[in-house]
Amino acid sequence: MKAVLTPPSPVNSTAKIRVAIIEDQARTREGLRALIASSDGLECIGAWGSMEEALAADWRVKPNVVLVDLGLPGMSGIEGIAVLRVHCPEAALVVLTVYEDNDRVFRALCAGANGYLLKNTAPAKLVESLREANRGGAPMSPEIARLVIEIFRKVHPPEKATHNLTPQELRLLKLLVEGHSYKTAAGQMGVSINTIAFHIQNIYGKLQVHSKSEAVARALNANLFA
Repeated sequence: MKAVLTPPSPVNSTAKIRVAIIEDQARTREGLRALIASSDGLECIGAWGSMEEALAADWRVKPNVVLVDLGLPGMSGIEGIAVLRVHCPEAALVVLTVYEDNDRVFRALCAGANGYLLKNTAPAKLVESLREANRGGAPMSPEIARLVIEIFRKVHPPEKATHNLTPQELRLLKLLVEGHSYKTAAGQMGVSINTIAFHIQNIYGKLQVHSKSEAVARALNANLFA
């Protein structure tokens, strides 16, 4: 029988953040399901042990956030993220894994991940990270944020590889790479959220991307920072 996503609860369903889980370890999967079910404003609408099972489900209700393990049997989490990005383009795809090497981090971001968390993340922090991802943020474990910063510090851009980005746009993009949300980036730059939104649209157009995670991946891949 084909799996079906659980419809959201009728009470205050519009206020709840719909979370789906793709995790092969049953104990971890059920623990995440229980954590989400017990957290205000969140609900788990589906949990699967493989990417294949998740993609075969009848996605009648689209998730707001999908937690994705990388070490899955069959299709890997990184491969699956690229497919999920097409399957549910509006969802925030957040990696939850034990892996913290720069290759997997880089490839996950390039595939379309919106955040990258380690499995040692405290439950309360994990719940807040789900809310942050739903707000458009890019939650990362501190270790991963430091790794991302180290990656772009080591790369050197080819001459004139700026995609015609203005200094303000480059500064904003650098803040996003460092893990800032639009709100915190606005605070760092001393501008309004509306100004950030204006710059973001220009950045998306110049880099030919459609999301913050794609912009971050493109910036790292194109070596935009000296």
